[in-house]
Amino acid sequence: MRDLPVRAARWSALHPWRAITGWLVFVVLCLGLGIAVGTHNATTEDYRVGEAGRAEAMATEGHLQRRPTEQVLVSSRSGALDRRAADQAAREVAARMAKLPEVERVAAPLAARDGQVLMVEVTMRGPELDARKHVGPLRAQTAAVQRSHPDVRVEETGSPSISKGVDAQRGSDLALSEAITLPATLITLLLAFGSVLMATVPLLLALSSIAAALGLSMMASHLFPDAGVGTNVIILIGLAVGVDYTLFYLKREREERARCGGRLGPEAVVELAAATSGRAVVVSGLAVIVSTATLYLASDVIFSSLATGTIVVVLAAVASSLTVLPALLVKAGQRAARRAGTRRPRRVRTGGGTGRVWAALTRPASRHPVLTLCVSVLFLLVLAAPLAGLKLVEMSRDTHSRAIPAMRTYDRLNEAFPEHRVTHQIVVRARPDRAGEVAAALAELGRRTRTDPLFTGRPRLRTSDDHRISVLELSVPYLGNSDEARRSLTHLRADYLPATVGRIPGAEAGVTGDVARTTDYPAHQNARLPLVIGALLLVTLVMTALAFRSVVLGLLGVVLNLLSAAGALGLLVLVFQSTWAEGLLGFQSTGSIGSRVPLFLFVILFGLSMDYQVFVVSRIREAVLGGVPTRRAVLDGIGSSAAVVTSAAVVMVTVFASFVFLHIIEMKQIGFVLAAAVLLDAFVIRIMVLPAAMTLLGEASWWPAHGVRPVRRPTLITADVS
Repeated sequence: MRDLPVRAARWSALHPWRAITGWLVFVVLCLGLGIAVGTHNATTEDYRVGEAGRAEAMATEGHLQRRPTEQVLVSSRSGALDRRAADQAAREVAARMAKLPEVERVAAPLAARDGQVLMVEVTMRGPELDARKHVGPLRAQTAAVQRSHPDVRVEETGSPSISKGVDAQRGSDLALSEAITLPATLITLLLAFGSVLMATVPLLLALSSIAAALGLSMMASHLFPDAGVGTNVIILIGLAVGVDYTLFYLKREREERARCGGRLGPEAVVELAAATSGRAVVVSGLAVIVSTATLYLASDVIFSSLATGTIVVVLAAVASSLTVLPALLVKAGQRAARRAGTRRPRRVRTGGGTGRVWAALTRPASRHPVLTLCVSVLFLLVLAAPLAGLKLVEMSRDTHSRAIPAMRTYDRLNEAFPEHRVTHQIVVRARPDRAGEVAAALAELGRRTRTDPLFTGRPRLRTSDDHRISVLELSVPYLGNSDEARRSLTHLRADYLPATVGRIPGAEAGVTGDVARTTDYPAHQNARLPLVIGALLLVTLVMTALAFRSVVLGLLGVVLNLLSAAGALGLLVLVFQSTWAEGLLGFQSTGSIGSRVPLFLFVILFGLSMDYQVFVVSRIREAVLGGVPTRRAVLDGIGSSAAVVTSAAVVMVTVFASFVFLHIIEMKQIGFVLAAAVLLDAFVIRIMVLPAAMTLLGEASWWPAHGVRPVRRPTLITADVS
């Protein structure tokens, strides 16, 4: 494995057109196979966790599971409702919907308490998650009724319509993100290399890696179902690591080319770069992959989907850096040599050396390491302080952007029909001969809730044909993300259910519904959190220790990653749990953070931080191998890598920050926290904390090794390119 980058570069250098063609064939093959097998989307069963999941499974067993429903509202555009026109529109809606094969049943039109809104509830066929694919014909009929009744407002909402709207919004958001990210990345690379060709190569390789990963993810979804977030994470991570890996390689190739002064051909120069940066890319890629794989321990379909997308795109990015990139560099070198009519290339900008700016930035760490370390760590701890008030919730449909038309209709539905805001389902499974006891206990439970202001409406009881499963539905006149709705769930589970159904011997019972789902998911995640974080810390320690043969650097890497992650999360809480930044970043604060965000940050950041850790410490280690004392090598290594680390950080921050402009609040939070974490990691951890710590540690940084062994230089290719 250690010589793999060199062997791959050597083969690509000798057969550049084969390598380039092979990569293009690989990308097309991945996409073709992916499209052929299709994407296996996660089903309702894949999302079931906790008591809510068990209750849903029991309800499904009795064919009493929740069906996808749509609500069509008929209201006045202004002033009082013309009841005659509204009745005609509602009847036409019901008649049209009843004829559709996607519809199971249509309820009679229902008037709001003030009589100003009519509602027609339509129950669709099929699984709940598939309904968004089939809601189009229903919405078409609603639009047709609106055209034939222009005097009233006819609009449709419901989980399928909202999901379809979210999908459409996600697509437009991704297009906006790409429109921001691609030009900004290209400009950054132009500034870094001063060459259109060299700036275009990283971007093209990143995009081709993303294309290959999309096909691979479609095939992988048949093992790990796609939860609808795979494409987002592939683009998010693919652009970041794809450009970074290429950037590291290009930077080193330019340094080697300048160092040899034209005495070596482009093949040999590329091979020298592979022996250093190529190996760093492999180590970094493996670190990201192994770190991300810990998400599978969360036993959650969304985290598994995130992990799969990240792993396949990092694999593709590493593969492109090891194969097609050396071939492209060789062809570019040969072209430059032919243009110049000599093997000696023109002088190139390498970005090497410490430079006055970076010398000034690293001076505090070298001259006052104790003070620099204390101030930097204190700064990060101050940023992390808001974490004490962190509030995690599962983001539900109540948090979706109101730019989605179905969400604005959803708000009007909640206002006109508060009894339809939240519904709890109490599911009971018992022997058929106890069906009478179960019905009596559930009736008693319903009577008790009538005097509780947290509940409203009449309970609805349904029983399976075999009398084994019973479902009682209770309405709550509060939004699903409200404290009142959560308290109503607590009362059901802790008080009403044990006092009624809980007294029936052998009966299994549970509460499900939207509130139960959004309550049980964070609880399930928190239970798995110690396992995932523990595995992540262990993996980071082992990977770093193996990469540099140093336990000290492994422990230091863990601590540094924890500091940058804590600082970034503190900033996230400060921005998104408050309202002061709503206008600036275009969001409506929920007073909370998405329950998936912190764990995703920890896992991805621990992997991505290895990019900088491996690249910077590798340069320090090279200087030590050359006989430079560790304290001096720290400055040389950081100075020589500062420019490329900065460019890589700018690219990553640009990619992640572009997600702040998306409408989906959880994606906003993920983009913001990753951008903040990369900034802290690149400009505080790697410029201040790491050099100060290694300066203080000195030779102890490499413990338990007594010294570092020289790295064997590759046997160079001496192909003539003149």
